[in-house]
Amino acid sequence: MASWAGGDSLSSSVLVLNRTYLAVHVIDVRRAFSLLCRELAEVIHIEDGQYANYDFHSWREVSELRSQFKEPGQDWIRSVNFEIEVPRVIRLLFYDRMPKQTIRFNRRNIFARDGNKCQYCGKRFVLSELSLDHVKPRSQGGDTTWENIVCCCVRCNVKKGGRTPEQAHMHLIKPPVKPKRSPMLTVKLGNPKYESWKSFLDNAYWSVDLK
Repeated sequence: MASWAGGDSLSSSVLVLNRTYLAVHVIDVRRAFSLLCRELAEVIHIEDGQYANYDFHSWREVSELRSQFKEPGQDWIRSVNFEIEVPRVIRLLFYDRMPKQTIRFNRRNIFARDGNKCQYCGKRFVLSELSLDHVKPRSQGGDTTWENIVCCCVRCNVKKGGRTPEQAHMHLIKPPVKPKRSPMLTVKLGNPKYESWKSFLDNAYWSVDLK
């Protein structure tokens, strides 16, 4: 396995598809190139709405040509002998399992779902200044669920206390719901460089009958 150098490019993420082109995971760049070099995966590259499949060696050759016309949003890494573009999507050649549908109900995903914004005042805060609030307080029978937990700043949390928003004369920016996909994944999709992921993460794209 080659030794890679690429600064921030190594911190990029790569979407992983199973053999039937269903998204199953997100991994880091080192892991992606390890799979490509071991011929366990191939690159799926999308350009002008067209899909192309490349093994590691052909992707290296394509990268040499593309390196003359680098564009914003691309990531590149270097080995001792060559430079190669970081792929956005790879496909596992021998993996047929279906993607997991469970979205973990945890603090990180709640903050990501709400965009690190207090759902009462609408301001964005650093994580150390955020807390979680039960919309309907537990003292009044509120559950700890996606539909009853919101991201909240300390000030609004203290103001609301053990009351409902109506009782505290406060208003939710939007009602809390369970996300349809991982909130952390949604955050990444807000970055233009992961635009190519969207086709593989849109369930309707794959499930609508062809005519």
